[in-house]
Amino acid sequence: MDDPILTMEEREAINSGRWFSSLSPSLRHDILRCAYVKRYHDGDMICARGDQAEQWIACAKGSVRVCSTTLTGKQITLTYVEPGIWFGDVAMFDGDRRTHDAYAHGPTTTVGVTRADFQRILSQHPELYEALLKLHARRIRLLFGQVEDLSALPLRARLAKQLGHLLRSYGTPVPGTADEMRITLQLAQEELAQLLGASRQRVNQELKTMEREGVIRIEPAGLVVRDGAALRRIGEAEG
Repeated sequence: MDDPILTMEEREAINSGRWFSSLSPSLRHDILRCAYVKRYHDGDMICARGDQAEQWIACAKGSVRVCSTTLTGKQITLTYVEPGIWFGDVAMFDGDRRTHDAYAHGPTTTVGVTRADFQRILSQHPELYEALLKLHARRIRLLFGQVEDLSALPLRARLAKQLGHLLRSYGTPVPGTADEMRITLQLAQEELAQLLGASRQRVNQELKTMEREGVIRIEPAGLVVRDGAALRRIGEAEG
């Protein structure tokens, strides 16, 4: 589904992204001026492993599920890209092929910048080099932290930290409550388990424990965090 115009909400999601909002107004303008819009249904493929990388992409609405496929054909979800986040820039530099598959998770809108436009913007805005370097450094720090957590933290703490991350990215207030927040990204427990490197059964047990403790509430519309402070304490104290 193609539509040349971003909605006001989609444009705001791009402009308010932490990294993108740090760029100069002229650079942001030049990037969006040449960006094209694509809209996807839930489950649509955005790009495939092995594809020649021809675009730099940002999520403007919904979520992008990044995954890999094992030798047995099982898909393993690695991360979800939320609105305001850009990805695919590494391939713009090294010219190599895509290393993972990317699918729309729910109705999703992306904006893309072609390789030619990306190179042109780099030549006109040297600040983009430094900005992307800082972006990559932040990603490496996050990756090292995730690897360390996977090997050093119990599942309960990893789950609490993952729910905290999802809350920051997809949390919305629950009407009629003082401070409850709903995680609007709807994940099956199997998908959540893949992010944690654990079995669905063990994740289900930990979620049920947190629900009994009053930290979260499990609903069909998504997990509700009832006590954000308690969730943070679980990740910190058990870490």
